[in-house]
Amino acid sequence: MSQGDKPSGFAERYDYRVDILRRLNRVTAARDGVVLAESRHTLIVDEQDHGIVFYFPRADVRLDLLEPLAGHTTRCPYKGEALYWALGGEPVAWSYEEPYPEVGLIKGYVAFYQDRVTVSVGTAPSIWERKQGAAA
Repeated sequence: MSQGDKPSGFAERYDYRVDILRRLNRVTAARDGVVLAESRHTLIVDEQDHGIVFYFPRADVRLDLLEPLAGHTTRCPYKGEALYWALGGEPVAWSYEEPYPEVGLIKGYVAFYQDRVTVSVGTAPSIWERKQGAAA
């Protein structure tokens, strides 16, 4: 997908906030007891006028359990065009394959609707564990 001639919303609203933070906490997304994603390498996306959303690296998402929603896309003026995945026919996840440069960190990450799956945040490894290489 290409953003083509659709400029980023930041061109007109340069002060609009989409903050992206890396996290080491173990974060899990599950539905009806089935783990759909689990990672210690998530991103928190805190977008102005929106709730906080966890984005999981694609490699940590069980895409084999999800159905791609072919032809179903939406466009966010600040992040780009989103693709969607469903579970049981209901959209539960999305990603931005070619996000705008201002939010380029989310490329290769998948987010879940937090009202359709349970997103749980666990602990992060201690400094000692990180020094020992246990934060895999």
